[in-house]
Amino acid sequence: MVFGASSKASFIINTILIILIVAYFVYQGYVVWKRRRVSKILDEEEFQEGMHKGQVIDLREKKDFDAGHILGARNIPYSTLKTRFQEVRADLPVYIYDQGRSLSSRAAIFLAKKGYKKLFILRYGFQRWNGKTKKKN
Repeated sequence: MVFGASSKASFIINTILIILIVAYFVYQGYVVWKRRRVSKILDEEEFQEGMHKGQVIDLREKKDFDAGHILGARNIPYSTLKTRFQEVRADLPVYIYDQGRSLSSRAAIFLAKKGYKKLFILRYGFQRWNGKTKKKN
């Protein structure tokens, strides 16, 4: 089979794109696998039952937190977690959430590396929260 210059370039580009797509899905699979090893995902009812025994951390940015958050939650944005994680007590359960679940997964993996054992993630994040909330005036 003889390839022209443009078909060789097209083949190379397509191959690189396929490799990148496969790498992305492998990485996402790794994150899910790791998250399952270090934390437990809770539905809203389970989250509400347990959160009073631990500390609730909202990983969203301050403007989102101020617009509305779970009553009793503290705001430690994911962007600052690596420098502020000492504010979270390792001896108490940690209930974390963000808008969905992606930041919570990464936060749980990070906190587990730092020695935190009891990590819980809100299944659908704040976007589907129906419990009590508070807004900053």
